[in-house]
Amino acid sequence: MAINHITGGQELLCVNTEKVYDWVLNEATFDLNIDGLELPINTVTGAQLECDDIDLNTVTCEVIPAEEDSIVVLDREDQVFIIDDEEVTLQVVNIRKSFDVIVNAQLIPELGGGTVEIGTATFSRCEQVILCAPEGTDINVSYTDLSCFVCSVNCDTGTTTEIDELNVTLTVRICQSIQSTHEVTIELEADFCQPRDMLPVPPCPTPTIPAQCPVVFPASEPEISKKKKHVLSKKKSFGVMNTEQQVVEETPQIVQETNEITAVEEEPNEQINPESVLNEEPLNEATHSEDLTNEEATETKGEE
Repeated sequence: MAINHITGGQELLCVNTEKVYDWVLNEATFDLNIDGLELPINTVTGAQLECDDIDLNTVTCEVIPAEEDSIVVLDREDQVFIIDDEEVTLQVVNIRKSFDVIVNAQLIPELGGGTVEIGTATFSRCEQVILCAPEGTDINVSYTDLSCFVCSVNCDTGTTTEIDELNVTLTVRICQSIQSTHEVTIELEADFCQPRDMLPVPPCPTPTIPAQCPVVFPASEPEISKKKKHVLSKKKSFGVMNTEQQVVEETPQIVQETNEITAVEEEPNEQINPESVLNEEPLNEATHSEDLTNEEATETKGEE
């Protein structure tokens, strides 16, 4: 995307901004004891919670900056330091930071196992930081990481008239950015910025249909097996047996016929066993009559 400049080139500009005089990153870890947190009332049943109603292994904490006066600069004091063989006057800044710690716990399974807030405690910590922060500069503190975890916990059982209390020891970890700044007006030569080009709006998507299942439907005609079927038919006529063997393939319109003529020698007083030929078709009336005539002629010849 090309950058376009206003005709006339650069101009002399005056800009209000903040000058950073010094900037450090500081990490701090400390323990915090919170004693005497009274167990709250069960919001579901309305009964006062007791030590046996909470699971001490599920106690957790959360630390956040306090809503009021979270960062207070108590004072700053000039101090001379030797840095690279030169005397430099810096400031020792005393800062107080305030936090709120929220302690939570889970109820036992018999009471539903929900999470309840045990209580909130406010605490403060002070520290010294060496900065280039002369009078008139502002001290800005921002947290890059703010976390805590429960180190130990116990619950004190009260009397019939006293509420059970929770005692917690926490470890808090703070990662912070500390700057000394002051508002200034600076002069510089610069180009005026130009707006970028508009990004095109994506077009409407084309209609789509759900994916089909072509393997199942619509399916083409199933492939017909080429298994052959044999059809045997036999005709008898005066000692000559005509057998027509038809081979029918299941492929449409393909029929293979095999005609096999087998000569049968005529012997006196010998009859053809109908069971010797497999899959023999029933004889029609004409064939049966011819067989009877053939048998009578054979008997007459034998008598002669």
